[in-house]
Amino acid sequence: MRYLRIMEMTNSLKGYLLALVSVIAVSNVYLFSKVALKEVSLPQFGVYWFALGLLWILLYAWNQKTFPLFKELPRSCYFVLLLLGFLEVIGTYFFFKAIDTISNPTIVSFIGNIAPALIIILSYFILKERFNSLEFWGILLAIAGAFVISYKGDSGMDDMFIEGAQYVMYSSILGAINAVIIKKKIKKIHPAILTINRSLFLLVFSIIALIVLQESLAIPMSAFKNIMIGSLLGPFLTVIAGYVALQYIPLSRKAIIASTRGLFVLAGSYVYFGVFPDTIALVGGMVTILGVLLIAFGKLKFQNKMF
Repeated sequence: MRYLRIMEMTNSLKGYLLALVSVIAVSNVYLFSKVALKEVSLPQFGVYWFALGLLWILLYAWNQKTFPLFKELPRSCYFVLLLLGFLEVIGTYFFFKAIDTISNPTIVSFIGNIAPALIIILSYFILKERFNSLEFWGILLAIAGAFVISYKGDSGMDDMFIEGAQYVMYSSILGAINAVIIKKKIKKIHPAILTINRSLFLLVFSIIALIVLQESLAIPMSAFKNIMIGSLLGPFLTVIAGYVALQYIPLSRKAIIASTRGLFVLAGSYVYFGVFPDTIALVGGMVTILGVLLIAFGKLKFQNKMF
């Protein structure tokens, strides 16, 4: 009995550490992509970023012997993968467009905290899932915080929010739709297949954009180094560590750790770029983090009731 308790504690610790690795990795995506996008265009960035990301994922899939899973995939899931691929292409484009447009990556991270709220709202309408009072207040705080950060102040209706905030919103909405679809089909489609599908679609789109815009593949070595590190952290380590963490801890506990992402981006932005959000943006960012925490604790409360 004591051995089982120790094993349970060890597995939980492993899960928390993996979740933390996932958060630190995704936080660095904001920073390395921002640095790289100062030297290259979005299509150039996309080709190298997702080509390298796909390489890391394929090597991992080969090591884990997950390729036979493609043969076991039901035909009905191929349309789902096609839909997810297109949604990922558009959503990811807007995400990196926001990174490229907004000077401080922390602002992108803070506004992006609205994503969990959007997922719950869509789950309510599409999956008929209910949410409790903690989640409700979390949704309100996340939306209110994102509004405070984005609002410019003395501007008309057509110029009310900071430039780039709209791209974060588009990305968050598409990401929420993606998450709801995955939530519905995750038992039929292995995470490795989802990850490979995502990177493959994004790579193909980036290559097409590069050809259409007649841009060169030649980029500075400094940009390539940042893209290589970022692609290892983003498309690969963030996803893999996040999925493996869920084998040891519940989604709600992982979400609590994930809510600290903005703080890591805040610290990294100050160290890398010497930029710090103004007071109102910082307050709004803290409000969004509090909102995400309430949503996570609301999920945890619901799970505890089930057991």
